[in-house]
Amino acid sequence: MLDIADDLLEALGEGRRLAVATVTTVDGSAPRALGTSMAVDDRGRVLGSISGGCVEGAVYQAAEGVLETGEPVLAEFGFTDGDAFAAGLSCGGRIEVFVHEIAMSGARGRLGDRVVHELKATRDRRPAGIAVVVAGAAVGTVIAATASATEVERDGLDLATAQRILHELTARVSSGLSGTVDIECDGEPLRVLFVVAATAPRMIIFGAVDFSAALADASSLLGYHVTVCDARPLFATSQRFPSADEVVVAWPSEYLRTTPVDERTVICVLTHDEKFDIPLLSLALGLPVAYVGAMASRTTHERRVRALEDAGLSAAELGRLHSPIGLDLGGSTPQETAVSILAEVIASRTGSAGVSLRTQTGPIHRTEAARTESASTVSTGAARP
Repeated sequence: MLDIADDLLEALGEGRRLAVATVTTVDGSAPRALGTSMAVDDRGRVLGSISGGCVEGAVYQAAEGVLETGEPVLAEFGFTDGDAFAAGLSCGGRIEVFVHEIAMSGARGRLGDRVVHELKATRDRRPAGIAVVVAGAAVGTVIAATASATEVERDGLDLATAQRILHELTARVSSGLSGTVDIECDGEPLRVLFVVAATAPRMIIFGAVDFSAALADASSLLGYHVTVCDARPLFATSQRFPSADEVVVAWPSEYLRTTPVDERTVICVLTHDEKFDIPLLSLALGLPVAYVGAMASRTTHERRVRALEDAGLSAAELGRLHSPIGLDLGGSTPQETAVSILAEVIASRTGSAGVSLRTQTGPIHRTEAARTESASTVSTGAARP
């Protein structure tokens, strides 16, 4: 839906009913990605494309049926040995498509204001996300990233499932990764398609060291756009950091001053050099980013905090600094340290205390308030990589 947000908003604004077909699964070689959509309105007009032409006719017929009956359809398209002339993918792949009705009013396919908000956010090039139940209870339900669990519950899902879906959706908007997930709802399987429209969040790593290489590798796997920055051209090379999207040779604070950041950006300072660290952290802690962490021993951390205080940083700004960086996982290698850093980044984003699940009770996927309440009863140690 989000890839044709402009067209959908225009048609919905005209009062049209639409059947939206969205790719939920892609196997083999297929021309369009998961989450790609095509819509047919109640006048027969087609918006978008899901396969470049090879299955559009069959999808169009499915969409007409959905507009007639109001019942959603989950269909599969691809070449088979038994029927080479059936609607299929000329490139030999297979796609699964979910078709459901949407409209601004009426008993069938009604969209809430929050879903429209996500469409408008996509149109305006802002991060957005929706979840669509494609199989199981409340099939056809469309959930916005900005919805509350109680709002989702009114669509026919239990509260725990609603919280689980919203938690997953929030994480996927943050990472920029669409996907289909199977979720259990009252003991029954529920299949949910998560579609997000967002550029990958940035992971900016300062310091071209072994720990940085491991952190770049792990961050790339989590969907971050990874930048490694160091003032030393001998160390800041693409050969040393093959998983980084870009390797920049620049004075760290000057680079950070000019590069774009947002509320999803993660900044990790692994340089261990005060001539870089102090001006860099002085700047970073005043920016509207998701996370600022710095590697240090206890002694280095205390000396660094005093230097930052002398530089004029407030207690609130210093309170944003994750140092020594990472959760206390007991690891020591660069790879283990990378896991501990990213674990803290995730915990910081979700508001989790990062404690062992076996020490807690209740649902695993909970609201931030529930996590905070549970964590308040658990004692945690000092953070270190």
